[in-house]
Amino acid sequence: MKPIPLRRLVVPGLLLVLLTGTFATPTGRAVWVPAPPLRFVARYTFDGTAPMADATGHGHTLSPVAGGNATVARTPHGAGQAVQFPPRCKRGRPCPRLVLRAGSTPSLNPGSRPLRYGASVRLAPNLTSKGQNVLQKGYSTEGSQYKLQIDGRSGHPSCALVAGPGIHLALARISVADDRWHSLECRRAGTGLTVLIDGVAQGGTTVPAGLSVANGRPLSVGGKSAYGDNDQYHGQLDDVWIAVG
Repeated sequence: MKPIPLRRLVVPGLLLVLLTGTFATPTGRAVWVPAPPLRFVARYTFDGTAPMADATGHGHTLSPVAGGNATVARTPHGAGQAVQFPPRCKRGRPCPRLVLRAGSTPSLNPGSRPLRYGASVRLAPNLTSKGQNVLQKGYSTEGSQYKLQIDGRSGHPSCALVAGPGIHLALARISVADDRWHSLECRRAGTGLTVLIDGVAQGGTTVPAGLSVANGRPLSVGGKSAYGDNDQYHGQLDDVWIAVG
């Protein structure tokens, strides 16, 4: 029996999704499951005259941090705009590097609460690398972190949560490096961390129940810095969001 489509209610800073995603069961059949409300703490559409503004109204405006003469470029995506990040370049050259950053605030630190974050990405198969950071807050070697990245030459998305010495990684089984738009989501609920592609769970791992992510580092989109070896994202990016609680 097909699931009955349910309406969703949108109010400022809150998206109630009553039915979302498909998940595998022991029988191998996919089933629809309810998801908790999305309470956005930051959201970026990259549209309009203030493309780096936080659409939730919480004030987490992004600012470009660039190196190698990189500039912010936008490209059409549907009825709006997406950000085009610098392409790969040959070793030995001063490669362009671009990161979009918002300052740290307590609302961007989920602690041990439920956490969901994601983005829409488009990455060509010839633009993959050993690792490209889509969204992150914090560093794996400095306390705590949550991150969405696209791993390796094959272009598999993964979600990372870090608190202390352990890195908990949910790696997707499939690639998104096909030059098509895909919606990526990382979802932490209780002791589960799941990576979803286009609304379907494609990988997961277990995290400690008390794992807490709280740091004073900025929110970074498209890489971790403007310096060399910054895990630069090389594709197009749109609809970046973070929801806590």
